[in-house]
Amino acid sequence: MLFTIISIIILVVSIILHEVAHGYMADWLGDPTARLAGRLSLNPVKHIDPVGSILVPILTSFAGFTFGWAKPVPYNPYNITHNRRRGELLIALAGPATNLLIALIFGTLIRIGLPYEIFGYIVIINIVLAIFNLIPLPPLDGSKILYFFLPTQYGRVRGELERFAPVFIFIVVVFVWKLVQPIVPGLFKLFTGL
Repeated sequence: MLFTIISIIILVVSIILHEVAHGYMADWLGDPTARLAGRLSLNPVKHIDPVGSILVPILTSFAGFTFGWAKPVPYNPYNITHNRRRGELLIALAGPATNLLIALIFGTLIRIGLPYEIFGYIVIINIVLAIFNLIPLPPLDGSKILYFFLPTQYGRVRGELERFAPVFIFIVVVFVWKLVQPIVPGLFKLFTGL
């Protein structure tokens, strides 16, 4: 029970930091949408999605893994002042990069001799969040990274794909995750040395 509570707390804090990173990057690139909406805050109330941040993590933790999401931080790509396509790429990368940075920080603490069990949970949860979000299917960050590399004439395809985002999430959770999950132990060892 204690492990479940700790895992849910780590997950919620990590997904909030992930979303705030998107907002800060957008703000830095000239889009104040997240700031004006009060979403550049670490206050959990601003970010918690009742289903994705509370119900789903509790239910999935009983299945042996903890999964969830926060309310996406809003941004308006038309407010990006220079090179909108590159700006969208940087905004998309900010979330997973933040999770990998958190994993790196706590992995380094383990490497220098502070092998607290909770640090291991933090590393693994943030690695999973980063990898999961980099899968190139909407509405995940990986889809926006993929769009950057596609020619602009595929913009209509992007719109069609995003209409089916809930279906893609189901596909990711059920099928694609099984393909990418084996990467997690290797990254955990890379970050922690364990």
